[in-house]
Amino acid sequence: MTVRPLTFVVGTGRCGSTALSRILRLHPDLLSVSELIASLEPDALPGAPLTGAEFWRILAAPRSFANRVIRDGIPLPEYRYPHVKGGRFSVPGGGIPAVCMMTLPHLTDDPDALFDALEPELSRRPAAPVADHYRALFGLLGERFGGRAVVERSGYSLRSVPRLREVFPEARFVHLHRDGADCALSMSRHPGFRLIQLMTERATSTEDLPAGLAALLSDDEADLRPLYERSVPVAEFGELWSSTIVEGLGHLSRLPAAIRMSLSYEGLLDAPERELTRLAHHLGVEPLPEWLAAGRALLDGDRRGTAAATLPPAELTALRESCAPGTRALSLAHGG
Repeated sequence: MTVRPLTFVVGTGRCGSTALSRILRLHPDLLSVSELIASLEPDALPGAPLTGAEFWRILAAPRSFANRVIRDGIPLPEYRYPHVKGGRFSVPGGGIPAVCMMTLPHLTDDPDALFDALEPELSRRPAAPVADHYRALFGLLGERFGGRAVVERSGYSLRSVPRLREVFPEARFVHLHRDGADCALSMSRHPGFRLIQLMTERATSTEDLPAGLAALLSDDEADLRPLYERSVPVAEFGELWSSTIVEGLGHLSRLPAAIRMSLSYEGLLDAPERELTRLAHHLGVEPLPEWLAAGRALLDGDRRGTAAATLPPAELTALRESCAPGTRALSLAHGG
């Protein structure tokens, strides 16, 4: 089986990476794998060798948090499987396999058939490091969907760079980033990031959390809606964005310069052909004219830098102040 070159697109989440995955999927020489690592956490990258059957269980086991979100009717647009027509898996029926939630529907309208086709091929593999099993998975997907190079993109993945580098030493990296205030505002409106922010707050200090929230987080049967519906100042999401950027840039700075690339969402909107050409060269594929045209058509230039500007002045000021550490770190990293 051919081993395909591998690149990880990493970022804070809410930074334009979903749009980028759609663009990458249009290139005939790329296999675009969306949200694979994120969907398999916290078990995505075990350290010890494992059998194919054990690896398949990582892919196939439903994740409690994802299934709770669906059960409680919390709208996460990334969770595509619940919208698949005729899908045989369901939360009441035992849960949705992790790899089916986001990754397989990104590739096909029939994720159940793909799931069934992958199981015997991967389950029978002998014991090996987890990276070898992933390479086999990418090979099987590449045979079906084409692509001589693989790009995996997961949201909120910037903090995973050291582990990804350790497990996949051959991989290249692309850091996709977006204006901090716009990104943080998008986080504040996304149920998943509202829960991430709460868990981050809980990890640093539980004193200010409303009574009972800790219990809701730890009880798999509890309704999560009170957690994501609670009022949170948008500046707190600026702090989440900043801390993720500062930590992530530290990780990226320790990688060889030749294997990492920085890509701005605003740059993509302003000059899509130029930035997609740079990206294609980094990924090791040709910037085909028809692909560049299709990518430009998918990008919405009207979204550049306008979201946060609609906030009341005091709220916008607080948000930009909370984003300042991350903004400075990005500027320094890019020679600003």
